[in-house]
Amino acid sequence: MNLGENIEINCHSSICINENIYFDPFNIEKAIHNAKIIFITHSHFDHLESSSIEKIKNDSTIIVCTLDSAQILKEANIDNEIIVVKPNQKLMVQNIEVETFPAYNIGHHHFKDLGFVGFNVIIDNVKYTICGDTDATEELKQIKTDVLLVPIGGTYTMNPKEAGKLTNLIRPQLVIPTHYNLISGTMKKQEAEKEFLDNLDKNINVKFLIK
Repeated sequence: MNLGENIEINCHSSICINENIYFDPFNIEKAIHNAKIIFITHSHFDHLESSSIEKIKNDSTIIVCTLDSAQILKEANIDNEIIVVKPNQKLMVQNIEVETFPAYNIGHHHFKDLGFVGFNVIIDNVKYTICGDTDATEELKQIKTDVLLVPIGGTYTMNPKEAGKLTNLIRPQLVIPTHYNLISGTMKKQEAEKEFLDNLDKNINVKFLIK
């Protein structure tokens, strides 16, 4: 299997790896109840949608999330096993190595003291980095990974130019842009992807999955 073939983006930052490992479920239409693990970076509506979680979870699904997210899940009567995380933790979940890092904007929207996270996960010996809603922070610049899923939409995250420059520093084997072309305040597909490519090292492989 080629790198990235096991990744789907439902929309925005709603990501699935290996068909059953989900990140930030949102706008999921089909009830398939196949989730092994659900990771949630923070509690904003476009990253945690309880109706989408209900469609993918089953009795054995484990949810890994921030404290603010866990409170919303409790209010929605989602009673699966929940592992609450904060930035800079390492843990094992269903034989998957998980590491959290802080996800934040500098001076607006997603403040660092809120404790929102991104995830590094190692699945089948491949390291994936899911950034969450963040600017190009100093913490992100230190990350080394195989597959980088990076937000490029602007306003609530870094913009395409900033994301391109960050990707050039990290130098993943593959980069997949996220968090654009959906909600108000994020850039539309053609403009965002062109600007990202204009600022990306041509030797880094990129895959666009948002339709």
